[in-house]
Amino acid sequence: MRGDPAAAKASMTVHQPQIVLNFTTMDLYKSSLCWYDYIEVRDGYWRKSPLLGRFCGDKLPEVLTSTESRMWIEFRSSSNWVGKGFAAIYEAICGGEIRKNEGQIQSPNYPDDYRPMKECVWKIAVSEDCYVGLTFQAFEIERHDNCAYDYLEVRDGTSENSPLIGRFCGYDKPEDIRSTSNTLWMKFVSDGTVNKAGFAANFFKEEDECAKPDRGGCEQRCLNTLGSYQCSCEPGYELGPDKRTCEAACGGLLTKLNGTITTPGWPKEYPPNKHCVWQVVAPTQYRISMKFEFFELEGNEVCKYDYVEIWSGLSSESKLHGKFCGAEVPEVITSQFNNMRIEFKSDNTVSKKGFKAHFFSDKDECSKDNGGCQHECVNTMGSYMCQCRNGFVLHENKHDCKEAECEQKIHSPSGFITSPNWPDKYPSRKECTWEISATPGHRIKLIFSEFEIEQHQECAYDHLEVFDGETEKSPILGRLCGNKIPEPLVATGNKMFVRFVSDASVQRKGFQATHSTECGGRLKVESKPRDLYSHAQFGDNNYPGQVDCEWLLVSERGSRLELSFQIFEVEEEADCGYDYVELFDGLDSTAVGLGRFCGSGPPEEIYSIGDTVLIHFHTDDTISKKGFHIRYKSIRYPDTTHTKN
Repeated sequence: MRGDPAAAKASMTVHQPQIVLNFTTMDLYKSSLCWYDYIEVRDGYWRKSPLLGRFCGDKLPEVLTSTESRMWIEFRSSSNWVGKGFAAIYEAICGGEIRKNEGQIQSPNYPDDYRPMKECVWKIAVSEDCYVGLTFQAFEIERHDNCAYDYLEVRDGTSENSPLIGRFCGYDKPEDIRSTSNTLWMKFVSDGTVNKAGFAANFFKEEDECAKPDRGGCEQRCLNTLGSYQCSCEPGYELGPDKRTCEAACGGLLTKLNGTITTPGWPKEYPPNKHCVWQVVAPTQYRISMKFEFFELEGNEVCKYDYVEIWSGLSSESKLHGKFCGAEVPEVITSQFNNMRIEFKSDNTVSKKGFKAHFFSDKDECSKDNGGCQHECVNTMGSYMCQCRNGFVLHENKHDCKEAECEQKIHSPSGFITSPNWPDKYPSRKECTWEISATPGHRIKLIFSEFEIEQHQECAYDHLEVFDGETEKSPILGRLCGNKIPEPLVATGNKMFVRFVSDASVQRKGFQATHSTECGGRLKVESKPRDLYSHAQFGDNNYPGQVDCEWLLVSERGSRLELSFQIFEVEEEADCGYDYVELFDGLDSTAVGLGRFCGSGPPEEIYSIGDTVLIHFHTDDTISKKGFHIRYKSIRYPDTTHTKN
């Protein structure tokens, strides 16, 4: 490097790992403060970098060394004085001890190829009580499986005996590095053959912000990262807009087969004014079941304040399984299809602990080819089972059905009965009976969908008989034959007896009928207690919606009725305007009222004045509950009451 003494201005930047500048000749015009002709050397890449020295005259400066990879050299001549100028040689060196909190380290000659046969050692030290962070911007060193030729070695400490962090070569940038103390040792080695572009890395002082008293300002969790940190939240919470505070989180799309849903902030009390919607989606052919482990929401039967709703489907237009609040744990709920919507709302007042629920998905084997079942397929958790229609039993292969014995007792609230061998022709010389019983207080109804029995004017050959009671000695409702579908038959009580008879000659297709129940009717009251239930599936399911049932309880003249509620759970409302049970002391609703009841807990015993009581049960189309069970009997007036004067 040479300087021309003629009037001139020149500058240059020397860009090497670390620069050593050695002046060999100096002959410049000498002035006070080197004002006119001078050469200026700065430790950096521009004219405002730290000044290493300004020189003039004929005295050789000391050897100058940059602290990093760049040195700014500027020569200025503004006088008419003529001298030899200056001459200097510079050399790029690598390695050294670095005591600063941030900087850059590069392989020799970077970004050009590094020179062969180089060995550079850096010893980095940052402030006490901190760590050294190292991130790579570029990396290209001759590749070898064991990094035996060219390599960069990094150790956690101050010497070559410190724990090895890694020996690196190839073209993949190493992962970020963090020392366990305030020092880091690095060595770069190249052999005499292949040369590559080398590497560039930044080092910096790394602090554990999460170890400080304020934990980085994080409200809940603090996670230290290289050069920074991140705040995170406990389960059930999410970061607020400031990325430090946490607020209750809830809702979302869930596609796992199994999982858990909790109210925001669980197991602490949920916050006010929250609206959470979870959408659970399972694969096609699956059904989703929801089981609550814990349940405690503000509210009672009405669920006006805080509540959770569960729907079969992803929108609020889907089937509503129920709206729940209070402290009673809901029953297990299973979706109709492969998705379920859970919606939670809290108002701005009282908060409770909330709920914890588990959802699990199960494949509905019955949705494809009826599960291979000949008659009916019933899906169960983790499996399925085949069932047969009335008159058939399950074959040993557990899928097909075969003809059953011809004497059956049926206790289900609804189902089918068919002639033997249905839908093929019934056999000759066959007699089959069905004893159908339903829940007390509900009448059995028989509706025929198909009917073809040998015709005779008096049905003397093949025929079907239906009796209003539990045996063939009960009053007959009809003796049927021919091809015309009969009108529906309704028993007066909860028993019906059906008998089918075929002779030895003509056979026909037979019949198919459904049996179900109708609520209400006229019930005879005696001194022996009898039971009445709100709906046919009492104990198995809640009562249905949009029902109006009337039972007329009639006892002997001269007696009155005693009614005792054993179980009572009907949707609650201040005026009992939604679902209710209403009693009248007479034949119809114009009689004296004995009370209108709703809510939970059995009312007190009720005694009539007369010998007849009308019970009216009404439900709307929304919330349904367990229902009621009444035990009733007749009681006699004391003799003195009916004595003549």
